[in-house]
Amino acid sequence: MPRRDSNPNFVEAVARGLDLITAFEPGRSGMTLAELATSAGLPRPTASRILYTLEALGYVRSSSAGYTLTPRVLELGMTYVQQVDMWDVARPRLQELVARTGESSSIAELDGSDIVYVARVAVPKLIALVVRIGTKFPAAPTSMGKVLLAGLTDDQVAAALSEPSRSGIDPRWKPDLPELLEVLGEVRAQGWSLTDEHLAPGIRSIAAPLRDGSGAVRAALNVTVHAAETSTDVLLGEHLPKLLATASKVSADWARRDAIPYAPVEA
Repeated sequence: MPRRDSNPNFVEAVARGLDLITAFEPGRSGMTLAELATSAGLPRPTASRILYTLEALGYVRSSSAGYTLTPRVLELGMTYVQQVDMWDVARPRLQELVARTGESSSIAELDGSDIVYVARVAVPKLIALVVRIGTKFPAAPTSMGKVLLAGLTDDQVAAALSEPSRSGIDPRWKPDLPELLEVLGEVRAQGWSLTDEHLAPGIRSIAAPLRDGSGAVRAALNVTVHAAETSTDVLLGEHLPKLLATASKVSADWARRDAIPYAPVEA
């Protein structure tokens, strides 16, 4: 079998070992040496040596039915999962959304009566407020804040808003609790939120919830536009479907991540 990469740093034996691991077919109770060698495109003697090594390391077991993978193979994936946090998982989706809309997009969590930005992909546009990772804004007048507050009970909303804001921002829209609860009821019903210059002049945005594996609202995802450039009709008609689709994908990614066990797996 010819080398697939001429770089002297490329280790062909490692590549062949991975080829063999991925050669196992789902739903099979076992595969023979000949079947695995053929599926991986390896000579049988090479496949035999690799299988011996993998079995000695606990990644493969042999029986009368042939060779099967062991649960220890999960550790190869869990190493990645454990070093990548939820925001790293979401970032490629965020970048894809920005590429599709041409507008900035962010993820935020609730922190008392504020939202705090935890992930962001920005496009170079002039807006009234500077946003970075760690920036805080009052929750109520922001689209992401409304989505996050809508994930709480009314009592939890009241408790969150009883905490003083630490954002240093004086928003344009300052609802009392009954008015806010009415708005949050609408957000819960429709599954997204719109804010039209409630935080500051020129800032218009939409947001949708991001849910973890339990279905709880963990964070919010938004698309932000300049009000003078993008109408509400465009924001809702063109960008909202893309936002909702991306939020669904991020939530699904998080659910898959949460479903992976973190403890070492016994072979």
